[in-house]
Amino acid sequence: MSPRVLAYLRLLRLPTLFTALADIFLGFLLTHSTLISDEGPNPLPSFLMLCVASAGLYLSGMVFNDYFDRLIDAQERPERPIPSGAISPVAALRLAAGLMLVGLGSAAVVGPLSLGIAVAVCVSILAYDGGLKKTWLGPLAMGTCRSGNVLLGASAVGSLFEFVSTSRWPIAVCLGVYIVGVTIFARQEATTSRRTVLAGAAGVINSGVIGLAMFVNSNGLMEHRRPALGILAMILFTLDRRLVVAIAQPSPQHVQVAVKVLLLSLVMLDATLIYAFNGRVELAMATVALLIPAVGLSKLIAMT
Repeated sequence: MSPRVLAYLRLLRLPTLFTALADIFLGFLLTHSTLISDEGPNPLPSFLMLCVASAGLYLSGMVFNDYFDRLIDAQERPERPIPSGAISPVAALRLAAGLMLVGLGSAAVVGPLSLGIAVAVCVSILAYDGGLKKTWLGPLAMGTCRSGNVLLGASAVGSLFEFVSTSRWPIAVCLGVYIVGVTIFARQEATTSRRTVLAGAAGVINSGVIGLAMFVNSNGLMEHRRPALGILAMILFTLDRRLVVAIAQPSPQHVQVAVKVLLLSLVMLDATLIYAFNGRVELAMATVALLIPAVGLSKLIAMT
């Protein structure tokens, strides 16, 4: 692989893209029973366009993040593509804008509701990357992006009423809370983090997962509730073990590993929720399979 291609892959944080696609799987399968149907309109084209829309928006956010952080990164992370000179700021800005337009255009193909949600996600991305990142509103903006991505996946429905009644809004909200916690946890990952901040972030992360468990317990498919709750408990136990290590040793190495695990665990959370609310085991496993490229690429490209 050429150094220039690798630089662009690092700029895009490609491994994390698969966590965004998992959100589309989740949102779509909360409002559709399957991805392919021989009866009535085939949902697959809409699903694929939403995947493209999510990918465009998510990757644009990654590039905009490094573009706006290029001066800080020159001091804290000079090895990143822009401060190292591997990619110019102008090229990065053009790439980010192009990806965002691809995301908006793909959402527009699905329908006006999808476009409206995509526009809201764009506003959250630009607000976070462009000014809110260093403020207390930054984590909320990032959580809004993640909630919006789940709702984008749920947006390929016939009407606004159907969207509101079937999209399972509490799931999107709880996943947004989870990401608020992850964002707070990762805020000082380039330097030694403060234990109090990490502990507070861990509490927010736990509240997001517990909120998901409560919603599964009250609204999930009856025959799938207990297995799904068991899986969520195992995910939370695994996360908390990693969080405790990072809080005890708040060095960049331990915190960044914890953040990587937190991000990859989104795929497992999404797959578990698909199992709990859609019921199709094969669709949940197809979502889990997104971990394969994510983990594989993460060995080559940093996720944070």
